[in-house]
Amino acid sequence: MSIRIGIVGYGNLSRGVESAIRQNPDLELVAVFTRRDPSALKIKTEGIPVCSVDEIEKWKEKIDVLVLGGGSATDLPEQTPKYAQWFNVVDSFDTHAKIPVHFTNVDAAARKSGHVGIISVGWDPGMFSLIRMVSTSVLPEGSNYTFWGRGVSQGHSDAIRRIPGVKDARQYTVPVEASVESVRKGENPELTTRQMHTRECYVVAEEGADLSQIEKQIKEMPNYFADYDTTVHFISQEELNENHKGLPHGGFVLRSGVTGFEKENKHIIEYRLQLDSNPEFTGSVIAAYARAAYKLNKEGQSGCKTVFDIAPIYLSSESPDEVRAHLL
Repeated sequence: MSIRIGIVGYGNLSRGVESAIRQNPDLELVAVFTRRDPSALKIKTEGIPVCSVDEIEKWKEKIDVLVLGGGSATDLPEQTPKYAQWFNVVDSFDTHAKIPVHFTNVDAAARKSGHVGIISVGWDPGMFSLIRMVSTSVLPEGSNYTFWGRGVSQGHSDAIRRIPGVKDARQYTVPVEASVESVRKGENPELTTRQMHTRECYVVAEEGADLSQIEKQIKEMPNYFADYDTTVHFISQEELNENHKGLPHGGFVLRSGVTGFEKENKHIIEYRLQLDSNPEFTGSVIAAYARAAYKLNKEGQSGCKTVFDIAPIYLSSESPDEVRAHLL
């Protein structure tokens, strides 16, 4: 029997989940829910109904796990607790500072309904979080470092597009290589925001726009670019479409620590991701945790979970015997 998956929303992340479901024979997409006109939305998987979110409660006996593809700013804080009353749910909530409050809200709703809600699933938060926790536990004396990129930041790209005179834009987050190498050497540097990452912006300006003013507004934008060394390249729409149409991303998590009675031995733990498609990879992580949500609920568990709470065996489509034989 397949695990029946429903998806809320149909942006980049939801399409990534849809793609991942095709690669997992034990998962089955049964419905997509949208706030748009369902008749105007065409999805990749043929024969699957597209429904209004207003009808979602009617599906509570037909869906094993509901994946929420909305944004962390306004969608998920409302949707995840709401839908946990009817379904096991998985989301990718990524506002790190607000995760504790989101956890509390989802936990209350999921426990009341007897469902499992898994939040903040992806690669950061998510897989990177796991590496930080395990590495810190193994090397309690040391420092954690997280570098993101080189990759497209969708939020920063959108911020540039909102500047008057900008027609289109892509922004890349880039680790400072000298800082990465310093960490790898076990030098335990204390790094500022500016020393860890740079910003590269590729901008298509409207005809007649003041390029110097656009560049000034980008570089001085608080919370986005002001704290970073930022480079702005003005290019044509054709060049942007040709060379910057994808959504690559990735990064590194490193733990630098010491052991020994005299703390004489240094150790580096490094975990790296290179992703051609950020949303497709994130969707693949979500698909595995949707399987975990189903398994946990079948065991009678309920409430909110994070990647810290879930044993890896729940992610696998293979049996425990198979995993021990082939992967241990």
